[in-house]
Amino acid sequence: MERITEQPSNHRHLDKMTTRQLLEGINGEDQTVAEAVAKSMDQIEALVDATYTALEGGGRLFYIGAGTSGRLGVVDASECPPTFGVPHELVVGLIAGGDSAIRKAVEFAEDSAGLSWKDLLTHGAKPGDIVVGLAASGTTPYVIGGLAAAREHGLATGCIVCNPGSPVAANSDWPVEVIVGPEFVTGSTRMKSGTAQKLVLNMLTTSVMIKLGRVVDNRMVDMALSNHKLWARGSMMLQEKHGISDTIARELLEKYGSVRAASQAFIDKK
Repeated sequence: MERITEQPSNHRHLDKMTTRQLLEGINGEDQTVAEAVAKSMDQIEALVDATYTALEGGGRLFYIGAGTSGRLGVVDASECPPTFGVPHELVVGLIAGGDSAIRKAVEFAEDSAGLSWKDLLTHGAKPGDIVVGLAASGTTPYVIGGLAAAREHGLATGCIVCNPGSPVAANSDWPVEVIVGPEFVTGSTRMKSGTAQKLVLNMLTTSVMIKLGRVVDNRMVDMALSNHKLWARGSMMLQEKHGISDTIARELLEKYGSVRAASQAFIDKK
């Protein structure tokens, strides 16, 4: 397979550049990422629809990855409950080496092809769920092994990779290949490749949650009211929708726990 992510940077002598030259070089490369994502829209659409089908049918979404890719999956999964009010176990991010690898790399953890299936089983993965492998290179054994085992046991599979024709994609029912080209620093896939994966992850879970009814109009009506900013946002939603005061809005939120529930309660009382 072609390892575009390992090809030499289009920029030479980075160590001789000024700060401005470095920033402009990185920014120029970053501007190509959204274009690369747009070229993969058909694949992204198919993965979103497959994920929606799994979750709408009572299944769960699992991410498996290593290094930067694994961390991005953990971040995306961890943001779903507070943003959309879903259970923590609905979207699960697994990283090679376990949670400690989120902050500090665990040597050779990504080279174990059998470890990811064990990790998935620990979290109760079963047919009806969908497993999405995250690997910029598309060659990470932890991801390949997990996808292969998931398929073998009847789970749906997808992936987000940045090389064409990879083993990870070959083990995915719904592969997404975003070809961003060589990195600014040769092989540093935390840069453009990581940005591409983050963009696709944003599209994936946001679209699925909207399709599941977790957004009304353009508002996060099921968000967790976990800080003062979100309480103020929730109050403003209710004020704008029902023409009520901040005091009444906050009383409703306190009593019913979410914008959706508070809004429905206000409507029912009218």
